[in-house]
Amino acid sequence: MTADPEARRAFGRGVAGAVLWPVLGCAVVMAVWWLAGWRIAANPDTANFAGFAPGPTLRRLADLVARGELWRSVGPSLGRVGQGMAVAAALGVPLGVLIGGSKALRAATHIPFQFLRMVSPLAWMPIAVLSFASWDGAIVFLIAVAAVWPVTFATANGLAKIDPNWFKVARNLGAGPVQTLRVVILPAIARDVLTGIRLALGVAWIVLVPAEYLGVTSGLGYAINDARDTLEYDRLAAMVLVIGALGFALDGLCLGAIRRFGWDHER
Repeated sequence: MTADPEARRAFGRGVAGAVLWPVLGCAVVMAVWWLAGWRIAANPDTANFAGFAPGPTLRRLADLVARGELWRSVGPSLGRVGQGMAVAAALGVPLGVLIGGSKALRAATHIPFQFLRMVSPLAWMPIAVLSFASWDGAIVFLIAVAAVWPVTFATANGLAKIDPNWFKVARNLGAGPVQTLRVVILPAIARDVLTGIRLALGVAWIVLVPAEYLGVTSGLGYAINDARDTLEYDRLAAMVLVIGALGFALDGLCLGAIRRFGWDHER
């Protein structure tokens, strides 16, 4: 039996969109990277930076994995990001619910919160160093400061979009404040909260590297700074690859959670 031509074309487009084009894009990036590395190595003025080329970078990455050094760098960084994100969610979600549920509070906090949001998280570094007894505490504080605003504003916007009639129905059915929060508000804003967490994680992952330039002796940021100081450019490039891959994976997990817990996902 002959397959429907339109179905075959749709299948081909699906395969191209899911596999072919992403593979082509990665191949182009690798080709440009290889060409740039070749040019750097061929120029006597830049030959010292030849470690940035794909070959040395991938060989050093394999060596870092084999010797376990990579995991010793990844573990502390993931722990700090996890703690910072937990603090940001614990503060941002309740704060967003309060702001989204009160027009007066939203108006009162708009200017100061927008002002604080626009301050670079790294600008708080001197305060973090003075306020916390450990370097880890200071780094977690900087990550939390960076991540709290996307969570807060996404939660507030999600709550502001809820149809007021939902609250009327909940009250008419005898729901109290706690039941309304659990049955109406949290399910309705789940997608917005997770979207805010996804955005916050991207910001936190960017802040992590310069934050780990502080006095710690572990983590991806420390590894990059140490590789720069010791002129190990292949190691530096390998750590950049790891940071990108981990960030991509974490973003994918957040996107999966958004699709899983959003009300409009397909079951």
